[in-house]
Amino acid sequence: MSGSLEGDKDSVKSAQASSGGLLAKIQNFFGIGYASKENLRELDRKLRDSYYQSLKELRHRWEEIYLAALDAEIKGDDFKKVIQVMDRLSEKINRADYGYAGLFDRKGSIREVEITNVFELDKSFSTDITMLRTSIDELYADYEAEAWNSAIPKLKKIRSLMLDLERKWDSREQQFRSVGV
Repeated sequence: MSGSLEGDKDSVKSAQASSGGLLAKIQNFFGIGYASKENLRELDRKLRDSYYQSLKELRHRWEEIYLAALDAEIKGDDFKKVIQVMDRLSEKINRADYGYAGLFDRKGSIREVEITNVFELDKSFSTDITMLRTSIDELYADYEAEAWNSAIPKLKKIRSLMLDLERKWDSREQQFRSVGV
């Protein structure tokens, strides 16, 4: 008897799992994939929020380096340029499109594959921001050691990283625009 109870429990679990899968498929069908798209959009928004916070933290650290460079009478527009690009990029990230529009406001259909591609591109920014953080930490160490001579090449590298990151973000915007949102 216990053997048949075990078999019944397994079949109930299997039926529940398939009905959950079936229910999700039905919702996805009638919502034209809207539920899964919303999940991707929400994940992308959270990812972008974390990037925005990271850039804000890096900006505060950069301000400290910049003020110390001014006190040490280190000349160069690169310090200011990094702040400008960092501010511009962080606001672009904060206000970026993430594929949301009202169900009836949509000008063109957005397929899940395209949203996934944009999400994958956004995930790739993590490596770039980590590299930027590492470079700023190295420059910060030079600032603390008052080794400004070795800091200048690192400054130029950081400026280049920031400009590359902004170009990459702009390409993300172009990719999203081609989706039709």
